[in-house]
Amino acid sequence: MRYLLTIIIISLSLFSCGATSSSSGDPDEQIETQTDPDDLSQQVVIRRTEFGVPHMNAENLEAAGFALGFLQMEDHGDRVAELLLKSRGEWAKYNNLTGSERSSAIDSDASNRLDYKRAVETWPALEKDTRDFISGFAQGVNRYIEMHPDEFDDWVKPHYTAYDVHARNIVSPSSGSIRRFLSAFERQREREDNEVAMGDRLNEISLLEDQTVWARLAAKSEEPHPDVGSNVWAFAPERTTSGNAILMRNPHLSWDAGYYEAQVKVPGKFNFYGDFRIGQAVGIIGGFNEKLGWSTTNNSPDLDEIYSFTADPERPDHYLLDGASVPLQKETVSVEFKYGEATGTETREFWSTPYGPVILREDGKVYVIKSAGDGEFRTGEQFFKMMKAQNLDEWKEAMHMRARVSSNLTYADADGNIFYVWNASMPERPHEAGGDTTAFHVTSSDEMWHDFTDWEMLPQLENPEGGYLRNENDTFHFTNMNEILRPEDYPSFYPEPQLRLRSQHSLELIDNDEKFSLEDIVELKHSERMLMADRVKANLITAVEQTEPEGEIAEALQLMREWDNTVARDSRGGVLFKTWWNRYSATADSQRVQSSPESVGYSATPEKLFTQPWSYDDPVKTPYGLADFERAAESFEWAVEEAKDRYGHWNLPWGEVHRAVIGELDLPVGGCTGLLGCYRVIWFTDHEEDDQKLQVRGGDGWVFAVEFGEIPRAYTVLAYGQSIKEDSPHFNDQLLIFTNNEMTPVAFTDEDVEKQLIREYRPGVK
Repeated sequence: MRYLLTIIIISLSLFSCGATSSSSGDPDEQIETQTDPDDLSQQVVIRRTEFGVPHMNAENLEAAGFALGFLQMEDHGDRVAELLLKSRGEWAKYNNLTGSERSSAIDSDASNRLDYKRAVETWPALEKDTRDFISGFAQGVNRYIEMHPDEFDDWVKPHYTAYDVHARNIVSPSSGSIRRFLSAFERQREREDNEVAMGDRLNEISLLEDQTVWARLAAKSEEPHPDVGSNVWAFAPERTTSGNAILMRNPHLSWDAGYYEAQVKVPGKFNFYGDFRIGQAVGIIGGFNEKLGWSTTNNSPDLDEIYSFTADPERPDHYLLDGASVPLQKETVSVEFKYGEATGTETREFWSTPYGPVILREDGKVYVIKSAGDGEFRTGEQFFKMMKAQNLDEWKEAMHMRARVSSNLTYADADGNIFYVWNASMPERPHEAGGDTTAFHVTSSDEMWHDFTDWEMLPQLENPEGGYLRNENDTFHFTNMNEILRPEDYPSFYPEPQLRLRSQHSLELIDNDEKFSLEDIVELKHSERMLMADRVKANLITAVEQTEPEGEIAEALQLMREWDNTVARDSRGGVLFKTWWNRYSATADSQRVQSSPESVGYSATPEKLFTQPWSYDDPVKTPYGLADFERAAESFEWAVEEAKDRYGHWNLPWGEVHRAVIGELDLPVGGCTGLLGCYRVIWFTDHEEDDQKLQVRGGDGWVFAVEFGEIPRAYTVLAYGQSIKEDSPHFNDQLLIFTNNEMTPVAFTDEDVEKQLIREYRPGVK
């Protein structure tokens, strides 16, 4: 038997559904007495403005949370209920699943119950303000379910507690890190055993089939789209026509990522406008109050390390460390699942050490993942403090909590400050980083990391020369071209410099001496240039000209000459160029051909694609040119035929093919993947009803730009609207605005709210 131990133990017992009991216990008894919902309803007023944006004026934080929970149920219903049910680990209990779907749900429920247990344990450690807001949120969710039972299936019940909401903020080990390590481990074993041919087997790993719950969950997790992330700009007063600091941000995630635009106002606490993530009371990654605002952008620091210990050959379930035999810790979690009209129970075993959970036991070793954020429970509380902050010093003090373990943070305020930090709870390693592919074998605990790098040592810039900050998910080095953060000034396990085309596009727009108004920045943000075309189109034209094309190929080449290098809705040429680039990049490596028209990118080595690959010494102007003219010309001829077969013709406006679809609205839209150098990032999938078109799957969704004068002045758009309910007037009412590259003024003051008011009510009033 190849594996020393399979750590999943399954027991099944069936009994009548009327005799079920929750393995979560009775958490309500542990939460302080909650306010009567009727009283909370009277302590808050909701004012919805144009496009359904809610503005909550609450007397206290519990009432504010109550209103937010009620609102999210009003606009997103089942989705909120599902997220909270999963967070308590009871999805399988209430849903009749079968086969592998049921097994996966049980794995997830078991893992989520560990987070839930951590939420119960840490609840008293949260500050009262945080507990009040979270508790109110759960009560608001329940109140809506009680008032609208006919909207929901039987599994949706008014039984949620503050623990369910708090559990959504518990940080667990990274599934991606576990998957990448086990993939590398398996490939290395294949090389050593010479059992099978080498290949890319990232998602076909036998270790993931037979080992830990963590491994199985990792195997089923998906790699994010390469464009998942955000753009952000911050401008100092010297760079704006008003003399006020300006912040612009737009995340580009899947269009089901769950942004919820709202304003919460509690006297003496805060007045905050931002994105309150669906199913979370406090999950803010961007927004502003009267004095300041911020945005996160993904930065992907290496916060994990895989360590291996020698398994004790004399004592099962022990490992050797610091000269002693140490027992592994085991926790058995029971999960109920619906089985027709009955209920079954399965158990999962989780093995762990004080240094992290066990993800693999193999070849006489025990492998654990030590994660910087594992078990962190104060993320929401840190955001709460950031929402309350009134100046840069107070905001930095909140950041010093280190509860938000990753993400770039970019900031601007009414005092005229702009600030950037490559935020990370970065381990202070006594060794080189393993990078999710290497396990460090240790025999003593001092060979592992135990502390974080000091926050002050993280890469950061405050009020830099040139008056701007920017980030598009690339490394921190070129945040401002006037004050480059040199790689030699940081530890070797910090990321190597990188500046991709999307970031270069950003710099071409703002790395200058121009002064911008808020309206200028809104317009600039919607730039639809495709920077890849600027870099390689001239060579493409030359390559095709050298073949002395005739007929349709010559006509298509003329289109390339005339194309304006944009992906604006009415621009012709982008559809053909993108089809060509997909083919050219896909065939750069040994007959590798991408099957999807939207698998844009280049996994080939840059030397096989570009005359001049990207260079640290010329970071904003490279890469450029084509490395292979012959393959470029062959790919162009192929693309002409492919575009006809795939889209009906090669000479179509971008928006004829690329559509934004929500419900009955099907609109042309501009934008493309950041890998092609678009700043307005959108990625597409096959159209649901027309196989010659594509529709938005993700990208720019919620965008805001805010100027910090005496009163914040802002614009915003939420492409996919405030509600996922098709009968809501706010289901798709912002899509046309989004496809027109427009944004709407934010109502921040009570006076502005009154001008845009479409509905005023108290949540939960019967």
